[in-house]
Amino acid sequence: MSLHTSDLVLVPGRQLKPLDNIDGFQVRPGFFRFFGATIIPGGVNFTIQSHGATSCELLLFHREAEEPFAALKFPDNYKIGFVYSMIVFGLDVEEFEYAYRLDGPYDEKKGLRFDKTKILLDPYARAVTGQSHWGCKNNLQHSYRARVVQNNFDWGLERSAPIPMEDLVIYELHVRGFTKSHTSNVACPGTFRGLEEKIPYLKKLGINAVELMPVFEFDEMRDARLIDENELLDYWGYNPVCFFAPNTSYASGVEYNREGMELKHLIKALHDNEIDVILDVVFNHTAEGNEMGPSFCFKGFDNNIYYMLTPDGNYYNFSGCGNTLNCNHPVVQELILDCLRYWVTDYRVDGFRFDLASILGRSENGTPLNQPPLLRSLAFDPILGNVKLIAEAWDAGGLYQVGSFPSWKRWAEWNGRYRDDMRCFLKGDPGMAGIAAQRMTGSPDLYDPVYRGGNASVNFLTCHDGFTLNDLYSYNQKHNEANGWNNTDGYDDNNSWNCGVEGDTDDPDILALRRKMMMNACAVLMCSRGTPMFLSGDEFCDTRYGNNNPYCQDNAISWLDWSLYEKNRDMFEFFRYMIAFRMDHPAIRRDLEPSYIGFPSMSIHGLTPWKPDEPESAYVSCVLFSGYDEENSHEDLVYVAVNAHWTAAEMTLPDLPEEYCWRIAVNTGDPKRQTFAEKEMPPAEKNLLLGERSVIVFVGMKQ
Repeated sequence: MSLHTSDLVLVPGRQLKPLDNIDGFQVRPGFFRFFGATIIPGGVNFTIQSHGATSCELLLFHREAEEPFAALKFPDNYKIGFVYSMIVFGLDVEEFEYAYRLDGPYDEKKGLRFDKTKILLDPYARAVTGQSHWGCKNNLQHSYRARVVQNNFDWGLERSAPIPMEDLVIYELHVRGFTKSHTSNVACPGTFRGLEEKIPYLKKLGINAVELMPVFEFDEMRDARLIDENELLDYWGYNPVCFFAPNTSYASGVEYNREGMELKHLIKALHDNEIDVILDVVFNHTAEGNEMGPSFCFKGFDNNIYYMLTPDGNYYNFSGCGNTLNCNHPVVQELILDCLRYWVTDYRVDGFRFDLASILGRSENGTPLNQPPLLRSLAFDPILGNVKLIAEAWDAGGLYQVGSFPSWKRWAEWNGRYRDDMRCFLKGDPGMAGIAAQRMTGSPDLYDPVYRGGNASVNFLTCHDGFTLNDLYSYNQKHNEANGWNNTDGYDDNNSWNCGVEGDTDDPDILALRRKMMMNACAVLMCSRGTPMFLSGDEFCDTRYGNNNPYCQDNAISWLDWSLYEKNRDMFEFFRYMIAFRMDHPAIRRDLEPSYIGFPSMSIHGLTPWKPDEPESAYVSCVLFSGYDEENSHEDLVYVAVNAHWTAAEMTLPDLPEEYCWRIAVNTGDPKRQTFAEKEMPPAEKNLLLGERSVIVFVGMKQ
């Protein structure tokens, strides 16, 4: 919960007078309901909680000093219940950093790890010190402290309404990797400001939502190591140090006590350009790790509350990262709710993608819950009412909930089945045409519209985790040797196809086939019901050289190579065209008013209309989207035909009324012309040849 000056009721002519003096500082009991450190008139309010601690000290440091210049022990009457709160008057927020020391019982078998020698980071810290310079180890003995943040950003006029989920095209990116390469030609590479410089590019591409990989504070040097003289870092950032603090090393300059200002400028600039901001958030574990890991925050406050523990006091590891956050304990629930409310109210974030979200539905002993309290609270929280909630509906403990994630018609899911099934279909695996049609029509076999709503499926073929689109059709196997694990890390089941040669090639036929496969993937993704998402750089054939798990590669493997934008301009223009095509045809995105022609909103076909081919022999899948577009006062008819086979096939189009005809909008099988402006769309014969490994998209138009 945030506290602002407007929350204080001051009687004219009267001032709040300090009641006590501790080590020369004037103090009084604070505002117990406002966690964190908050500026108030004349001082700073510090509030934390611990259920097991027997005493608590507030530590004040000068910048970069090893030892505190003050250690203020909370008097007994500065504690209500399990909450410690103190106002310290006369502090200049730009002159100090703060942390805590807590005392209490230490019994590992009971999960109690209190240690009065440990300096602890405030769980509600709005800014973390010592992290501002990327790739530099902090020389302080105690690296995690907090700063008080002044919240005075002017958001100006806000947008009138959020973009509906079904109208989004999501573009996943890594803040640093997006512009770190010199080829990005930005003034502030690898930063929030560098990303802001690229907004004109995003507008040109046509996407209207960015999904930012973790921007919570993390320590990229946490597991730094040298492999073949290359320094490997925690580049992706999926090991959070603090949930409330932005990653200061993503700022182009040090923002003392104004941390987050550059990120806010970025978000406002994106909003001004009608682009939503979705944060990839990690509430399944923290950077404290397991029994062997450091104790710098939650372990020292209430280890047995914040983490799932086995009966003997060890850490459950459903995250694959050593510990698992105890999300359905009431204290942790409230922390997560407060955190998300903070990012929505103070940063104006539009949505969240929850990493390994199935963990958020586990009980304190790790068993799955039918009605997880946290997920329900997030679904119905009033502050989060218009916020997109997107689950990665699985975890590292084997709980796979794609299609069954508890939703209350509020939660969408990364549809991992879409990725896997469509990859198999598009590369020509037999018997996949029927399943592909299900995926293209919103996966009704997974998401019943009555119980899940119409916006449950986030469709994707690529994301940060796995091959890029270029690599999906350039490699049969992963090539993660540079990660230092003898190529044992990362997925083995990529459902990829190298089109005949592993990796780079000069063979023009293979290069042409790869290009067509990428265009097929883009066309199908943009012509599927559900919210499309793709990985940044896919639109100009960015490569990771076959590495499908570059979590540690802060180098050319992960950084976008912007020189490919000009080299592969045709692919960019194809992506741009398909995104615009999707925006122009609402029948793809949602159920419209019924078509007077009599077609259903969505229907599945084969080479013969209204007759899907036999599943065991089918390589062709066709989908018809139809409805009356009231906004533009016309019938919206889109027919998508996909041939995944290596031979062409004769197909027949559905009959239309006499005043209508089918016109070709996209044909990836035409090497000379894949896309057409509306006025140039050629009419299609009722019977025509659907080329090998190609997609044709037709539009029904009045003649």
